[in-house]
Amino acid sequence: MSANPFTQHPHDIGETYWQHQRRALGFAFQLLGAGLAALVHALLPFLFVETGSRTISKLHTAMVTHRRAAPIASQDECACHQESAGATAR
Repeated sequence: MSANPFTQHPHDIGETYWQHQRRALGFAFQLLGAGLAALVHALLPFLFVETGSRTISKLHTAMVTHRRAAPIASQDECACHQESAGATAR
């Protein structure tokens, strides 16, 4: 029997479908806001100087440090992201 594509990923990260939908929509709206701020910043560089980077940093923290430990297979897939994040921080 194959896994349900609507619930497999949320289950893998310890969320229900509805919890994951709410969280993902929250990320989407924050990214849209940051994108609009970046567009305005491109035209008027004195506005929204740190909005994009601050939003990305906040979302990264929420996504990486505030989630339940993923199964081992998912952690292996994400190892390259963790290594590159560590290299960037150095």
